[in-house]
Amino acid sequence: MKLSLLLDYNDIVIQCHDNPDADAICSGYVLYRYFLANHKKVKFIYSGNFRISKSNLVYLIRELEIPIEYVLNLKNKPDLLLMTDCQYGEGNVRKFNAKEVAVIDHHQVYGNLPKLNEVRSNLGSCCSVIWNLLRLENYDSFVDKKIATALFYGLYSDTNAFSEMYHPLDRDMLETLQYDKDLILRLKNMNLTLKEAKIAGVAMLGIEYHSEDRYAILHTDPCDPNILGLIGDFIVAVDTIDVCLVYSVLSFGVKFSIRSCSNETRADELAAFLSRKIGSGGGHTEKAGGILNNELIKRQYQDYTEIDDASATHSISNIIRERMADYFENCEIIKARDTSIDVSSMRKYERNPITLGFVEAYPNIPVGNIAIIRTMDGDNNIEIRKNTILIIDTKGNVKAISREKFEFSYKISRKKFKLNIDYNPTVKNADTGRSIPLLPLAKACESTSDIKIYARKLKTTTKLFPYWESERYMLGQKGDYIGVSQDDANDIFIIDKETFNKTYKPV
Repeated sequence: MKLSLLLDYNDIVIQCHDNPDADAICSGYVLYRYFLANHKKVKFIYSGNFRISKSNLVYLIRELEIPIEYVLNLKNKPDLLLMTDCQYGEGNVRKFNAKEVAVIDHHQVYGNLPKLNEVRSNLGSCCSVIWNLLRLENYDSFVDKKIATALFYGLYSDTNAFSEMYHPLDRDMLETLQYDKDLILRLKNMNLTLKEAKIAGVAMLGIEYHSEDRYAILHTDPCDPNILGLIGDFIVAVDTIDVCLVYSVLSFGVKFSIRSCSNETRADELAAFLSRKIGSGGGHTEKAGGILNNELIKRQYQDYTEIDDASATHSISNIIRERMADYFENCEIIKARDTSIDVSSMRKYERNPITLGFVEAYPNIPVGNIAIIRTMDGDNNIEIRKNTILIIDTKGNVKAISREKFEFSYKISRKKFKLNIDYNPTVKNADTGRSIPLLPLAKACESTSDIKIYARKLKTTTKLFPYWESERYMLGQKGDYIGVSQDDANDIFIIDKETFNKTYKPV
């Protein structure tokens, strides 16, 4: 959906969820400013049983002059009711009638969406979704200091001070914002109330420790999501705890935060595992978090009860315990440096010809520049040389090779290289900060090398530390493949089943 499509409506009401947080307030404010700039009659509202009272939110509203109104009813049906940071019909959103409804959100979809919607469940905040919509409309000049500050604080608050931020668009937004640093500093230091300090203390008294796998689970009363991260940071510093999960039960489901100091457990990967099919999760290697949605939980667990009863088969606490136990107990860890895989029972495969993309780094980026390649997998710094070639695979991942290796291993193809992916990989000039999208520059090539491997299906979740990478593992689920290069027994790797079936054929 394009924001400009909504300019067909004249009487617009922007609504965020009841008891709004910073992301809801900030995203609604940016939308309000957009419609106001386009001379629309616009109103920004919230409802529910409680008015905004948290000190940092009251201060934010006052300093940015955000015209948010508390309402219990609407006298007239607006032409458009625009939901921000929430979805129409959710349990934590008072339902108002309107001639047309639209949704802009970053949470998991739990029901039917209206025709007008932009939901990006993998982004860290609703502010990120709105920033991207503004960017696509070439509205960069519209983002003044107040709007930039709102966008920054919305993402900061919803990703636990950026520790649970994992999409490259979130990082792109942060790098463009000229925000009020003094205001943000003040807001950062008024997040914790005395009541929330007591909530944190009570939660730590109720720690649930699993000594064999060295992880802890803590349940808190409803609180600001940032409190979960503060508790996790404290608990993971305990000498016998490597991983900590802190969660809070809210009206729509569960907000959780994860901390890890073990290279055998990536926090972002555990967050994704914990929320699989019942929410969303991600973040960084050491810090991550996510949301579990009541409606999605009910679909997966027919006997689920929202009352957190330890005796219930599938109360939220038991679902979390069950998933944590499954993660730690049913996982094989392989370290390629210490492992020799017997290939005698493995089948031999060869790689199919694959159309890939390639871009000559120079002259797009000056020689000697330490460029930043940004993809869905994160950022990677490389030194640009005259002979640097960037290879783009079918998932949008990018690697740098020399021209000599390119000419030996690849041939230029007449085919067109096209990808339909969530994020266009970019290369950034570290000196100027200018980012260049790679796909428009990419030409097609095909591998010429005869690559043969031995492979078999995985029977359980597997973490593989490659021979050349002792700190970060490759993850495979049951049904994926573990492979060994025919030419190098140390070259052990994991390939997801979809990619494997497209890429390899039996010899």
